[in-house]
Amino acid sequence: MDTTSSSIKKGPILFIMILGAFLATLNQTIMSVATPELMVDFNISAATAQWLTTGYMLVNGILIPITAYFMKRFTTRQLFQASMLIFLAGTIVSALATNFPVLLTGRMIQAAGAGIIMPLLTNVIFTLFPPNKRGAAMGMVGFAIIFAPAIGPTITGYVLENFEWKLMFYGMVPFALLVIICGFIYLKNVSEQVITKIDIISVILSTIGFGTLLYGFSRAGSQGWSSSEVLVSIALGVVALGLFTWRQLTSQKPLLDLRAFKYNMFSLTIIINITVTMVMYADMMLLPLYLQSARGYTALESGLLLLPGALVMGFLMPITGRLFDRYGAKWLSIIGVVIMIITTIGFIDLTDSTSYTYLVLMSTGRRIGMALMLMPIQTAGLNQLPPSLTAHGTAISNTIKQVAGAVGTSLLVTVMTDRTKTHLTDMMSTDVNGATQEHMILEATIQGINDAYIVIVGIAVIGLLLSFFIRRVEQSSEEVSYAKVNTPSM
Repeated sequence: MDTTSSSIKKGPILFIMILGAFLATLNQTIMSVATPELMVDFNISAATAQWLTTGYMLVNGILIPITAYFMKRFTTRQLFQASMLIFLAGTIVSALATNFPVLLTGRMIQAAGAGIIMPLLTNVIFTLFPPNKRGAAMGMVGFAIIFAPAIGPTITGYVLENFEWKLMFYGMVPFALLVIICGFIYLKNVSEQVITKIDIISVILSTIGFGTLLYGFSRAGSQGWSSSEVLVSIALGVVALGLFTWRQLTSQKPLLDLRAFKYNMFSLTIIINITVTMVMYADMMLLPLYLQSARGYTALESGLLLLPGALVMGFLMPITGRLFDRYGAKWLSIIGVVIMIITTIGFIDLTDSTSYTYLVLMSTGRRIGMALMLMPIQTAGLNQLPPSLTAHGTAISNTIKQVAGAVGTSLLVTVMTDRTKTHLTDMMSTDVNGATQEHMILEATIQGINDAYIVIVGIAVIGLLLSFFIRRVEQSSEEVSYAKVNTPSM
């Protein structure tokens, strides 16, 4: 079947899958603002409550590498509907939870469904659209995956101020049901089904490797890098991933075909995406921390600050996609990163009186920069891969983003924590004005956040320098590339 033929109605397929991706991505962000209330309701510590986010990320990180096999083994319709049913089941369990273990179980079930959706959506777009039309389609995807986490804190803040936290999950149930029903009616199969056996050893190595690595990095933020728990987890993850990599490179039918890295533009854009993902986590973690802990803003006010940027970003993503189709990714990436650097510099001198309006403008500016380059970078790299490696490329890209997010979060938390301690020590030793300890802790915390933003600027500069090497390349032909990429090692 010619999957790119006009006989396939692309609109309904994309709408259903993008709505599913929107729900899955929105669900990832709702817990961060709700954590303080859940700590009170369940009488748990912050470290325990954090597992609602960490556990979700771990399941995602473990499952995504296996999606390349799933996308070959099952039809589009089977895989998407199964993932949405799993997501719905997890949402219902979470909504009905009366204690923390049940809520955590529901979140991890949700993650099992959500982890499949985004790589599947990307693969469908690369199957349905030729290279010169993928930018616009990916722009619509970008709208879903960026707009959702931006409005998530606002929605959560509103719910928490007016209703019980369970409404966050009850509210998702009808939307998930709508997606599933529409999927049964309109969703078509767009990829060829290949019956193959799964490599159990690779699955085990992947699960241990990515699971322990993500766990180690996520715990480093709270436990510190010298913690034996962190060091052992990361070391085990590195060893398991080393064995996993060796097995993929020597296998005739790898679970995750790492030979995709032989394509230079794919490899370059993956590295740039790592820097960008780490920079993105500044808005998701540092800014809400500054607003709520240091400035005393409510969860709703913190969420509303991100809303203008989300609206602007949602408007720009489809436009950026069309610009990519016409001009390529290089200058969109360069301009986008430059805007991100300039606006992030605006956050390195925060004080206890920085105006709310100023923060809105700087945050919105950062999102404009992200809108210009996020989807173009990913699409430019995947465009180079032959069709046989598209599923593997999307799985690799999404997996590395998970790891980069965990590394970025732990790095920023470590910098902020260490620098806050240093600033507090300096203030206590040189204080001549009789400032209260509470005031000194506040000032030290703000300066620690400022120092973390300086690190973010440095990471963004690396992304900028790499962006100058982006060039427009043709999609590698199936015959030549497959022979080159799948030659077994001797």
